[in-house]
Amino acid sequence: MSAPTQNPSSSFVAESAPSGKDANSSYFSRPVFLMINSLERGGTERQYVELAQSLKRAGSPVNLGCIQPFGPFLEDLTVTGFSDMPAFGLGGSLYGLESVRCRWRLMRHLRKLEIAVAHSFDFYTNLTLVPAAKLARVPVLGSQRQLGDLLTKAQSRAQLEMFRWCDRVVCNSKAAADLLLRSRLAPSKVVVIGNGLPAAAFARTTAVLERQPGLVRVGMIARMNTPSKNHSVFLRAAASVTQRFSDVEFVVVGDGPLRGDFEKQAADLGIQRQVQFLGDRSDIAGILASTDVLVIPSATESLSNVMLEAMAAGVPIIATAVGGNVELGADNRAVLVPANDGNAIAAELERLLLDEKARKQFAERARAYALENFMADRIREQYCALYAEVAK
Repeated sequence: MSAPTQNPSSSFVAESAPSGKDANSSYFSRPVFLMINSLERGGTERQYVELAQSLKRAGSPVNLGCIQPFGPFLEDLTVTGFSDMPAFGLGGSLYGLESVRCRWRLMRHLRKLEIAVAHSFDFYTNLTLVPAAKLARVPVLGSQRQLGDLLTKAQSRAQLEMFRWCDRVVCNSKAAADLLLRSRLAPSKVVVIGNGLPAAAFARTTAVLERQPGLVRVGMIARMNTPSKNHSVFLRAAASVTQRFSDVEFVVVGDGPLRGDFEKQAADLGIQRQVQFLGDRSDIAGILASTDVLVIPSATESLSNVMLEAMAAGVPIIATAVGGNVELGADNRAVLVPANDGNAIAAELERLLLDEKARKQFAERARAYALENFMADRIREQYCALYAEVAK
């Protein structure tokens, strides 16, 4: 059973741009409230910031909130004019007395701002904002931005019940939507809207890592806070490739509590000289410009921001055939391999490293697809159309 994909030209009609705005832009003229757990560096957080900024640029009145007011994206919002980021702390539990008080405060906040549509972005805000919005009699959207396999069974059940209260649930991939449909959530509630990319993601960017003649660079970009990103699989594949190729370098971007384990693994595999651990970086565009092939070895993905950014930057991709990776990489836009298979990654890496023409063809197809489907303005228009529909 496939998920219905939102089509703003048919199902929903976005409002026209206000006087003085770009005539090609769409906006939602009534107050919107967007809420997220925290502003740490991650895919969901990045999309939250991108949508908030895009709505603001188009003239929509946007109000933001969070549960934990910290993370590097908080500064990004402040710089672009979001000076007020009220926090609604849960007191360390979703179900304690303080969390009940939090939802009550949030309900009063929505009423005070006369919010027309409220939109939660992740598991914790789904369970926090949805009941508060229902108490405030405000239309509310939930979000399913992962495949659910990172939640416990109890968490999945609790979230599904919240989704039954929602006016709509936004999924960023058909794979995520199919999961909800199999759980018997009403199809009329499920909407698919992909992740948005700013125009800067498509711009040609200067490499931040020095290019050396004859050296091919393979990258992986992911937070190091969960084994599901499969850094270990990537490192084993790298060790295999270095046995045949001496002119290849591997770069790993990201940080987290598991970083020490991965650095030790690289040393144990004898590839510490061929692998650079670059830590958390804000210059991802420059890293991608420095990279010849990007590997996404995750065991689970809904719609990978890193994969989209690499497509926009024209970097060929090897990705596991899971979730939204299949949707993005179909029709030879990426090399898709079985999950958790380091040997398959190594074999495809060796093939691409030897075939520059193939790398270029994969990159060109992927970039054209991203440009057509995932520009931030296009995604914003779909959200505005959806907000207009539920506000009725």
